[in-house]
Amino acid sequence: MSTEQHTWITTPLTPDLVRGALDLERTAHGLLPHRLPARARAQCTDDQLAMAESQPSGVRLAFRTRATIIELETLPTKREYVGVPARPDGVYDLLVDGQLAGQQSVFGGATLTIDMAAGTFEHRPGPTGTLRFAADLPDRVKDVEIWLPHTETTELVALRTDAPVEPAPTRGRKVWLHHGSSISHGSNAASPTTTWPALAASLGGVELINLGLGGGALLDPFTARAMRDTPADLLSIKMGINLVNADLMRLRAFTPAVHGFLDTVRGGHPTTPLLVVSPILCPVHEDTPGPCAPDLSTGQLRFRATGDPADRAMGKLTLNVIRDELARIVAQRAAEDPNLFYLDGRELYGEADFAELPLPDALHPDAATHRRIGERFAELAFADGRPFAERNGAGA
Repeated sequence: MSTEQHTWITTPLTPDLVRGALDLERTAHGLLPHRLPARARAQCTDDQLAMAESQPSGVRLAFRTRATIIELETLPTKREYVGVPARPDGVYDLLVDGQLAGQQSVFGGATLTIDMAAGTFEHRPGPTGTLRFAADLPDRVKDVEIWLPHTETTELVALRTDAPVEPAPTRGRKVWLHHGSSISHGSNAASPTTTWPALAASLGGVELINLGLGGGALLDPFTARAMRDTPADLLSIKMGINLVNADLMRLRAFTPAVHGFLDTVRGGHPTTPLLVVSPILCPVHEDTPGPCAPDLSTGQLRFRATGDPADRAMGKLTLNVIRDELARIVAQRAAEDPNLFYLDGRELYGEADFAELPLPDALHPDAATHRRIGERFAELAFADGRPFAERNGAGA
């Protein structure tokens, strides 16, 4: 259908229409959501982190409108991995009054080619694209959310509708701020509202800010400061897998780094419920240290641990070492911090789950596993008597 048949209203893309981002950068094309603030980005020049934090996991447009036709023009950046089959285009989820009402993709866009063996990134520019939601949109005032593709950097160029748009009300829901690795980022989830944190947030009735950063859950001080300075009612930190697969530190450095991260977060949220989550089961790293290396020998991307289990005696980290130490640290701190809690990640995904739903690339959960983890987290965190239960109230 031609856009000329409608009277279009182009609504400026302003911060009050965007949720889930910590910063919005004005670019030559439009508005680029970031999940780390500019000061944090300036303190790390790592290409992997820059890519991950600009991928808008949990970021969505939220507005109220009577429109029956909605167009969103964006400039996506697609990823290509050398030696790996092409990835599918990112998915945009349309929610109307909280219910999924449509899914689309934007084709074309820029391309980021990643050579994991060489550790190189090459960016090629491309054109903008437009998605249109028109089928069966009700002709009434409604709350609309457009969730951006969780692993596809997305510049917002234009929002066009056939009726006026205003920011959606907040509805007074609590804000849950979560930090984790690529698994929290969304890895192989089917769409942005089906990453495990998005599913858990929906089940828990909270507003999500997702600081899941693929490859970037490394106890970075700037991430702790970003959490400290972000208003939130509920906090969770899922840590461990990236520290192992990056072979970034030894146990001697890990323990004070965890304390320092928690101290910083507590500087801005002294009494907010804070849940520390250890890694889910990942057999390649349970007792084998990193680094983790890509394996392309079969034409499909898989990962393998390259460390020596004997090196645990020298302080090298494994998932079991990290779980034991996190449980000890939280128990120690909880004696003076009654709003600090610990969750063993194997309660979200353990040996029985691995037997039923193995990790396709030996590292990341698939779509069905994201759903299982999200449902379990909602039960273990938000249910009565759990750390995020209503009785805990909000903290500053």
